[in-house]
Amino acid sequence: MVKIGIIGGSGLDDPDILKDAKEVEVDTPYGNPTSPLKVGKIEGVDVVLIARHGREHTIPPTQVNYRANIHALKEAGCTHILATTACGSLREEIGRGDFVILDQFIDFTRHRPITFHEEFQPGKMVHCPMAEPFNKGIREALVKTAEEEKIKHHKKGTVITIEGPRFSTKAESHMFRAWGADIINMSIAPEAVLANEAGVPYAAIAMSTDYDCWKEDEEPVTWEAVLEIFGKNVEKVKKLLVNTIPRIGLQK
Repeated sequence: MVKIGIIGGSGLDDPDILKDAKEVEVDTPYGNPTSPLKVGKIEGVDVVLIARHGREHTIPPTQVNYRANIHALKEAGCTHILATTACGSLREEIGRGDFVILDQFIDFTRHRPITFHEEFQPGKMVHCPMAEPFNKGIREALVKTAEEEKIKHHKKGTVITIEGPRFSTKAESHMFRAWGADIINMSIAPEAVLANEAGVPYAAIAMSTDYDCWKEDEEPVTWEAVLEIFGKNVEKVKKLLVNTIPRIGLQK
């Protein structure tokens, strides 16, 4: 039976999205998740929502309890995880409001617990493969839905995750571009790693809200600008999620 976990927040607590919603408080061996779980249905499919930064967006990226969030979703029976995130564009062709269906990440964080495996049992070393961190089936469902809904999107992209909460310097932004990153954010790593370690298929939708600070003819990113673009496009995020979920529900 398919049950889909959604990690995000902004605009996703809309009662018109989640039917028969109820709130569930949970604890994990890694502490409390960043919000209570909200459990219900979307288009007949069981769904569990969690707010990555808390319901009021009070938790900075490095302080997010990524391990507790992923553990809670797995324990709730989630068979798939869909994540949403705002991001900065590192490419001219990825404009404000564009969606990117991620296929690779670069982890540039330094201060976060990055694994469930803090020690190995004798003879049981665990090294999780990470060549393809985002689930192909979920990604294909997202792309097909975006095409049908005529939502401007990019079928693949590499995200670099920085520690935050500060934004990049210009030197860093140019370096990330040289490394091959297409977009930048503060939350996909280690979230994607932990989902893979937990064995739960994971994919992420990134919405471009700005051009970071590499682009000389654009103002450097500000939090206010991020909120403005995200607010203008949140309905597209909801449309993409609501129409993708039934498609995932039909996957074997």
